[in-house]
Amino acid sequence: MSSYTIDMPSIDASTAPSGADKYSVILPTYNERKNLPVIVWLLAKTFESKGIQWEIIVVDDASPDGTQEVAKQLAGIYGEDKVVLKPRAGKLGLGTAYVHGLNFCTGNFVIIMDADFSHHPKFIPEFIKLQKLHNLDIVTGTRYSSTPSPKPSFNSVSIGLGPGGVYGWDLKRKLVSRGANYLADTVLRPGVSDLTGSFRLYRKSVIQDIISRCTSKGYVFQMEIIVRARSLGYTVGEVPITFVDRIYGESKLSGNEIVGYARGVLSLWWGV
Repeated sequence: MSSYTIDMPSIDASTAPSGADKYSVILPTYNERKNLPVIVWLLAKTFESKGIQWEIIVVDDASPDGTQEVAKQLAGIYGEDKVVLKPRAGKLGLGTAYVHGLNFCTGNFVIIMDADFSHHPKFIPEFIKLQKLHNLDIVTGTRYSSTPSPKPSFNSVSIGLGPGGVYGWDLKRKLVSRGANYLADTVLRPGVSDLTGSFRLYRKSVIQDIISRCTSKGYVFQMEIIVRARSLGYTVGEVPITFVDRIYGESKLSGNEIVGYARGVLSLWWGV
């Protein structure tokens, strides 16, 4: 299926976001020594090729595999203003990693994504285009839609790189993910097709406001952000992405997280 298009110039060195815009990427890491150099290179290449101001905040939870040493080397290569290591004392969870990273972001937009290639930086310019077109507060990647939302109405430059999808998961994991989204959509009516995704672009002021109100931890945190954003009247758009299971290392999703997710849906239904 072809992507939707809009009547606006593509993002290149001459038509990049204004000089006032800077994008801070928060990368939570745990045992990502092999992945970190490649994802940082891809991010740097993506931003530099589009003339976009950027920085990467690496929030490492005391990885025993040498992730922090690699991050320090990358800061030496790209510059300490581009790759900023902000470690923590232990494995404290995704939600608190974002809170910690936000304290060090100097950009006015914040991008949150995984460091393990599950999320490819090539989609970031698509997020930016949709955000600029509709002046959105949040743009989230969706694995379960073929078209961006809101739908553009013009036909000169495309938004999106094709339909969303998931690669590298077995049938059981796909069913769990689909079931989790179906449960959340039925109970919470969040207005997005992929509530459990974690590849997102935020206005910094918006994510700071929402996070200050959040109470969830772990993977439920991602869901609560969107639910609270809707309840607070913030605008949310979606761009189709392809999600690829991690290349190096092991998935960090546990059975306890799945149980916690179900409890989190009910808690948000009751409390938000």
